Amino acid sequence: MSSDDEYEVLIAQYGTREGHRAEVYLNYGIYGQPDGPIGMDYFVWIVRNARRTVLVDVGFSVAGGRNRNRTFVKAPEEIYAALGIDIAAEQTIVVTHAHYDHIGNLDKFPASRIFISQAEYEFWDSPMGRRAQFAWSTEDEEIDALRAAYDAGRVTTFSGTLELAPGIDVIEFGGHTPGVSVVKVKTSEGTVLLASDTVHYYEEYEDDLPFAYVADLPRMYDGFDRIRALVEAGEVQHLVPGHDPDTLNRFTRVEDGPLAGIASRIGRIS
Repeated sequence: MSSDDEYEVLIAQYGTREGHRAEVYLNYGIYGQPDGPIGMDYFVWIVRNARRTVLVDVGFSVAGGRNRNRTFVKAPEEIYAALGIDIAAEQTIVVTHAHYDHIGNLDKFPASRIFISQAEYEFWDSPMGRRAQFAWSTEDEEIDALRAAYDAGRVTTFSGTLELAPGIDVIEFGGHTPGVSVVKVKTSEGTVLLASDTVHYYEEYEDDLPFAYVADLPRMYDGFDRIRALVEAGEVQHLVPGHDPDTLNRFTRVEDGPLAGIASRIGRIS
């Protein structure tokens, strides 16, 4: 019999690109390290048990990827279809933040219930979100889709911590964006922290290297410290960053079916 508050976490890669360290990390030259290539992978996360399924972010759209020369590994809607998730039906979606690679397919979920921090929603609904340094990371049509869902009553905002369901907490951090959030999930293998873009890479967290795109640098640093405290206190056993190409190697690979080679899991649905 499955537990109501334990889940399987699926990490599914849908895209990739190649970049340079100096474009990824803020003021990289101050660290005295040479520039060099660095990969960046793009993921969606699925949290599920016998009773409920929660989608954490929904990936970039065709237009969003094309506008930034990103490469699809597998379209997000194909990933959901492979898992038997009907995107036209009512789904529960956590939006960790409103960048193009996290909300690009919201319009494909016409009946979804969306959860996002109030600070995050209000920022992108404000004129400040249209300033060039912020707007580069979004697509106007995708912000419009989020706004339309809000106007339709399908968006729930929160501040601080939201207990989304037994064993699933959504926690507002800020830093990378004004209200970027993480998702803390209980599994049979311990507690998982889906860090999204509070931590893009493991080395970002381990070596205290802030990401290049940041709304509030002190809060980004504070986010690193908050995660370290959770790990050191034993409250989190598995840290899942937003974009590290090594992520899938650190967990149990999916070895068969349509997601073989592009997904890993933590925990099992009993």
